[in-house]
Formats: sequence, structure tokens, C-alpha cells
Amino acid sequence: MSQTVLDRVPIRRALISVYDKTGLEELAAGLHAAGVKLVSTGSTAKRIAAAGIPVSEVEEVTGSPEMLDGRVKTLHPRVHGGILADRRVPAHMETLSEMDIETFDLVVVNLYPFVETVRSGAQGDDVVEQIDIGGPAMVRSAAKNHAAVSIVVDPAAYGAVVTAAASGGFDLKTRQRLAAKAFAHTAAYDTAVASWTAAQFLDEDGDGLIDWPAYTGLALERSEVLRYGENPHQQAAMYVDKSAPAGIAQADQLHGKAMSYNNYVDADAALRAAFDFDTPAVAVIKHANPCGVAVASADAADPIADAHAKAHATDPLSAFGGVIAANRTVTAGMANSVKDIFTEVVIAPDFEAEAVEILSKKKNIRLLALPEGYGRYPSEIRQVSGGVLVQMSDKVDADGDNPANWTLAAGEAADAATLADLSFAWTAVRAAKSNAILLAKNGAAVGIGMGQVNRVDSCKLAVERANTLGVTIESTVDAAGGASGTGDAVSEQRSHGAVAASDAFFPFADGLQILLDAGVRAVVQPGGSVRDEEVIAAANEAGITMYFTGARHFFH
Repeated sequence: MSQTVLDRVPIRRALISVYDKTGLEELAAGLHAAGVKLVSTGSTAKRIAAAGIPVSEVEEVTGSPEMLDGRVKTLHPRVHGGILADRRVPAHMETLSEMDIETFDLVVVNLYPFVETVRSGAQGDDVVEQIDIGGPAMVRSAAKNHAAVSIVVDPAAYGAVVTAAASGGFDLKTRQRLAAKAFAHTAAYDTAVASWTAAQFLDEDGDGLIDWPAYTGLALERSEVLRYGENPHQQAAMYVDKSAPAGIAQADQLHGKAMSYNNYVDADAALRAAFDFDTPAVAVIKHANPCGVAVASADAADPIADAHAKAHATDPLSAFGGVIAANRTVTAGMANSVKDIFTEVVIAPDFEAEAVEILSKKKNIRLLALPEGYGRYPSEIRQVSGGVLVQMSDKVDADGDNPANWTLAAGEAADAATLADLSFAWTAVRAAKSNAILLAKNGAAVGIGMGQVNRVDSCKLAVERANTLGVTIESTVDAAGGASGTGDAVSEQRSHGAVAASDAFFPFADGLQILLDAGVRAVVQPGGSVRDEEVIAAANEAGITMYFTGARHFFH
């Protein structure tokens, strides 16, 4: 049967036990000034006492000293009875009276730094010792009994706590909100612990195959509400995973209006493309597909500006309204090239001050600096109706991604420059949605065919884009760091003399033949089709070089 709940409960007695002691002294002083009795544990009590604020240690309340190196200190009826007693139930209050247990009106707890410890690279017992037991128990007890108890897990709320203590306590709606946040806090903590524990056995038998755990989970915290989703009628929000490597969700926005849902999707796709390369690289993305990818020329005076000029030249028409990612600091030279191109987002590890000044003159462009230690999840999760699919992330690290391991299937071995272009094309094609064909010259894509339902159409599209949409750049960046030529109209068939990469094998020779007719001089592809001999024969007849990688990079 439901019981009457008091709207506002005065705060007369508080239990404080925190690992993160940010703002602790100010909180304790404010509570003491409001007439609140303080009970605390271990190092928290010592910090409060050192500040000259009266405090009782938990062992004075329980009559039991801390034991087992602090593993047991608050797990006691005099603590949890005082938190959990339902004050609307006379029998509960009679029990407290009989056992001489005082109630707590406020519980302030934050937990051992488990996630931070895992992120630091710690292993084994060092991680296990950061699995908090008493803390989550107190948080959940207080949250369950929010009819009478306020639970606070975030130091950012301490100012509101002091104000409430001085004005009669929190009202019921606020206690409910605090309880919801507290349950989310322990849920996230438990998810991190469960996921780390399961990850210790991903290859228990040592056969190189993942032993997928029976449980996995994500603890996500809302960071912002977005204007809308993919379309204006769809509501959307951004959530962050604090246990994951820092990524675009934690990027620092230096300039521009708020990021949209589509901005985030495209920017993440751009990062995936640009950061596949060890050398300075730039990717230009539209609708999660690359319309330009390039690496800097070896002799470029301003490598990242050079890479951008080459990437933009792939398809300037599609680059309009695109998203740009650079895997190096954006220089003033690159900024001077970007400033006259309508661009939604530029994301990079950092920006030169002059680059920010140049680009900030465009009010709508968004500038995002990646967090230190940017990385990607080792696994990928995709939602499907009724569940999710999980796979290890596709990285350019398979044996077949190293040209030294490729098999020469047709023609003569490529010279160093051609092999470098083939390697570039093989890495870059991974960023395009399958079926994908990418043509390249001199470390830059010149034509991309992506997302087609057959490989023949992808080949046609790559050739068409190479010969109708791109520009030829004779000189990209001058010694002063400015763009000396963003390109002249194409005066040649850019497909002629290019190399090509296919993300999966050619099932027939028809797709390859389109590339051969367009003048492609070398091809890299996974191989493995039942008609490989037919495809090899076509390459040999045309006198081109073709390599098999043995690796595939579908991207759906």
C-alpha cells in the first residue's frame, strides 16, 4: 500500500564517504554551518577534521573498527539501517529506536576510480582493488529510500546541497532526480566492472579467436541534446562512454554553431579515413563517404596543407558542404585553402592559432580539436531490431594490408612509386562504403565509386568521377604555406595511368575491364573469387600489374 511521502525533508545528519575529495571542505563547512551533524569514513573524515569541522568517524557509530585494509567499514546495520529505514512505516522506526540507530537524511558518496585505473593500463590486482563494494551499497540504499534520503554522487552538486541544507532540505522531485542519477552512476560502474572482468577471458584457450563473453554492456551518459537527428522530425542526443578511448564525442569545439547529428556521423567517418594513415593525411567526407582522400607529397613545404589541396581536388563539387578531417595540426596554409570552400566541420588533433583566426571568420564552420589520446573502440556495435551486432573493428593491420605480403597475380612487379600508390589506394578504399573502387595517383584519390549494388557500377562511377569531377593540381602549396593553385579544369583523363583498389574481389572480369579500358595501369584486390583465373587473364592480356592481398575490407 502506498504511503504518504514528505515533499521536503530537513537535512539534520549526513554520511560523507568520497574518493574524489574535490570541494569536500567547502561542502562540510556549509553543512556544519546549517547545523548538520557529519559522519564520515577514513581519509574523508581526516580531511574534514583537518579543516577544523566537527565530524564523527563511522567506527564511532558502528562500534567496529575498519578492517581488511578498509574493505569493510560501512557494511553495518548502524549505517544501512539509518539509510534504509522507511520512515513512513512505524515498525521500521520502532526497530531503529530499539537498536539505538539514528537516521541519515543525506548521503554523499563517490566511488573508487575503477574506470580511470583500467584506462591507465593497470592490470590484475591493481584493478581489482579499485572495485568499490561499500560505496555502491550506500549509494543504492540511499537512492532506494529517496522518499526520505537525499543521495549525491557528483561534486558539482555540492553548492545545491549546502543551499538545500540551509533552507529545509531537498523537495521530493529533486530527491527523485538525485536518486535516478545515483542509480545510473552505480549502473555505469557495475557495467565497467563486468565488462573488464569478462574481457580478461577473451582468448582463454589461446587459439587466437575471441571467446565472446556472455555479457557486455555500455554505460552511456548524456552530454548534449542535439537540435534533431538525421532529419528535422527526429529527436536526438549525444551520449558519451567514459570508459572508452576519448574520441569525437569529447572533442573541444573551438568555433562554430552546435554540432548536428549528421555532423557527428560524417566527422567520425572522416576521422576513420584520415587516421588510417601514418603520414600527414586529409579526408573530405559527404554523407559518410569520402569524396577526397590524400597524403602529403614527400617534398611538401606544408604537408597537411598539401594533403588537403590534393584531397579537395579529388572531387571539388562534392566537397561543397563537406566535413574535413586531418591527422595533423591544421596550419595557416591549410586554413587559407579551406576558408573559401563551404565546409561544415574541420576536425584535427589541433589547430595553429593563426588557422583558428582565419577559419573563425566563417561563422558557420565548426572547428573541433580532438582530445589528447584520441583512439577508437577495439570493437564495433551496431543496433538491429531486438538486439545488437558486435564485431572487432576493421583496422588496416591484417597481414594482407602489408604490401610485402601481397601476391603478384598478373603482370610485372610494380616499381616503388606504383607500389606506394597501390598501398595508398588499398588503405583509402577502406573508407568508402562497399561495393568500393578507388582510383589513385601520387598519393591522392582521383576517382571513387562507392555504395553500389554491383562492382561494375562502382567501377563505372570511379572512372566517371575521375574524368569529370576532379581537377589536376600541378602545384599545391607554396613555401609560404598558402595554396598556390587549387587546380585547373581537367585537361586529361585522370583515370589514365592511375592505380585502382577494390575492397573485395572481382566476381567477373567485367568490372576490371572497365578499369582497363579507362587506362588504369595497376590494380590491388583481395582475390579469392572462383573466377580469379578469368580476371587474371584479362589483366595479363592488358599488360597491367595486379596484386592479391588475401584481405577484404567491406564497409556497410
